[in-house]
Amino acid sequence: MKPSVLTLSLASSVLLASIMGSANAESTSYLQPVKPTLSGADVFNLEYANDVQISPDGRYIAYVRNSFDIMTDGTRRGIWLVDSETGQHTPLFADQHSYGNPTWSPDGKRLAFTSNRSGRNQIHVYWVAEQRVAAVTEVQSGPSQMAWSPDGKHLAFMMSVEEPKSDFAKSVKMPSKPAKAKWGAAPIVVERTLYQRDGAGVIKSSYNQVFVVPSDGGTARQLTAGPFRHGGPLVWAPDASEIVFSANRNENWEYQSREGDLWAVKLQDNSLRQLTDLPGSESSATLSPNGKYLAFLHSGNAPVPYQNATLHRMAWESGEITAIRTDFDRSFDNPQWIDNRRLAVQYADRGRITVAEINLSGKLTTRVTDVGGIYASRPYTMGMYSVAPETGAIAYTYGTEYDLANVAVNDAGKRRVLTDLNGDVLAQRDLGEVREITYKSSFDDTEIHGWYILPPDYEEGKRYPTMVEIHGGPHLSYGPYFAAEHQRYAAEGFVVLYVNYRGSTSYGEDFAMLLDGHYASERDFADHMSGLDALIEQGIADPDNLFIAGGSAGGIATAYAVGLTDRFNAAAATNPVINWVSKTLTADSSIGQIQNQFPAMPWEDLEHYWQRSPLSLVGNVTTPTLLFTGEKDRRTPMAETEQFYQALQLRQVPTVMVRVPDAYHGVTAKPSRIEAKVAHTVAWFKRYLKNQDAE
Repeated sequence: MKPSVLTLSLASSVLLASIMGSANAESTSYLQPVKPTLSGADVFNLEYANDVQISPDGRYIAYVRNSFDIMTDGTRRGIWLVDSETGQHTPLFADQHSYGNPTWSPDGKRLAFTSNRSGRNQIHVYWVAEQRVAAVTEVQSGPSQMAWSPDGKHLAFMMSVEEPKSDFAKSVKMPSKPAKAKWGAAPIVVERTLYQRDGAGVIKSSYNQVFVVPSDGGTARQLTAGPFRHGGPLVWAPDASEIVFSANRNENWEYQSREGDLWAVKLQDNSLRQLTDLPGSESSATLSPNGKYLAFLHSGNAPVPYQNATLHRMAWESGEITAIRTDFDRSFDNPQWIDNRRLAVQYADRGRITVAEINLSGKLTTRVTDVGGIYASRPYTMGMYSVAPETGAIAYTYGTEYDLANVAVNDAGKRRVLTDLNGDVLAQRDLGEVREITYKSSFDDTEIHGWYILPPDYEEGKRYPTMVEIHGGPHLSYGPYFAAEHQRYAAEGFVVLYVNYRGSTSYGEDFAMLLDGHYASERDFADHMSGLDALIEQGIADPDNLFIAGGSAGGIATAYAVGLTDRFNAAAATNPVINWVSKTLTADSSIGQIQNQFPAMPWEDLEHYWQRSPLSLVGNVTTPTLLFTGEKDRRTPMAETEQFYQALQLRQVPTVMVRVPDAYHGVTAKPSRIEAKVAHTVAWFKRYLKNQDAE
């Protein structure tokens, strides 16, 4: 809580001055107005920084400024520039078009980015000194993963390319359509194993390929081909003769969810060579400034739901691979060279993102611990950084409990926050206080760590309606970050408990694996119930007014919990899985989930799938349950929600199904839907409040 402190003495002095008509009125302290709490309309005014990219010399920081548009119900993305020396904050591109992927040239004199300002999405280059911009590609699909050549003359990028029709599709012969005839849409032929993707629906047989284009404009040239999984980041060889990328180019790659290697393609003749062949996946390659070492991340291929990513290096000339650090019990991410002897890496630790230096012997030195704030609706542990190679300064997204990401820089151990994007909104609102909590789970005494938010008008000694809100994944984590949804619940009078239950990341590999074979189960259920018990014991939570909510994995946990207890007044499950058999055989994550989460195919171990399914417990449910799901969800398809709704209706349990049109799994991707989720949940929960005279 960040309350406005009003003292009796201040109030009395103002009253006395008004009565006495003091001649010294100009020196009288006036009572400050009480700040309003966060409203649904405020969500549209939120902004946050992302893709923070510092120039090679550390002078300038380009970043993507995200803001919500109440008229289009979308997100505006512009590119702004911050002078790290003077603090000057300048919009480079902030108009009706969309911008992203800012990427500095090696000399720091140009900034490449993607934008639809010239029609479809293209790569553009901005000359900083001249303040001019030009599109340098004219391609048919959206480019991504840009990388400058060492001499700045070329840009490599990735782009999706559609494969030719299959022999079967070409063999289908239809009669010609008469002129002006209006036929139904043509049938879609699906032949791929991975045929759908959440956010896109049924996808065409198209695959990411590596391209190169002159940085001053020209024809983009395709370097790779074939129906394989290719990914970035792209890395230029020291002599610019090759481009490194990650890929699985095996014939059966769609069935190999844990495999991937580093490859290099020659610009001269498009020939390929495989650089790594470790069991599992190699990714996130980055080349040292002297071109001597290629650092990369590696994850094994064991069929398990979670593994830490470890850090390795490959000698560019010999190909010899050496582990830099494999015994650190956190997962490394986003390695970047600081100089020829040190890299920066980020990892999540107890819900927070840390950026650290690591030398070639594996010694870690912490640099930054407050990275985050790039997920507006819920407090996910998400953020990013970039390094200035000439100075070692680190620019990053700076997130706190009470604000979304701003631009910050850490140079020589000193942090400077360079923006205040929500000073006009969040600083003017009375937000709920965020407090940390640690307790033991009643299942097996496992330590559970998390946070809870108090209503802005919280009074010590008074009990409040309390909801536990459960994160997705389950191999993700929440952290002490601002979340619009949680602060809105607090503003409506609820204490909001959110914890990193067993299976969450940032607490080590063993903790993340505690749900292996038990997702969902009585185990994570106990983790959440024990947290509520702790708040009841502290005199904060009202035991007669307990509620449960969550999305995706949290929606599963919610639906499972109401089959185990009638302790909750009401529940709200967003994007749940209800039946693991139907889910795994219809969702876009089917193969990887079956291979790494379950002991066998659904028809080979039906009992296990059923035991983990909330539908198996539906006969026990008496808790009024709201279901909230996007109609186009491909990760936890709408049919999952429909099964639970229909089952609860058949049992005459109070239930409501909220269907969000045109929404995928990211059901709160539009700002109006952040508030729609909150508004429906609050309305449902308040129907079932007991003995509450203050709402």
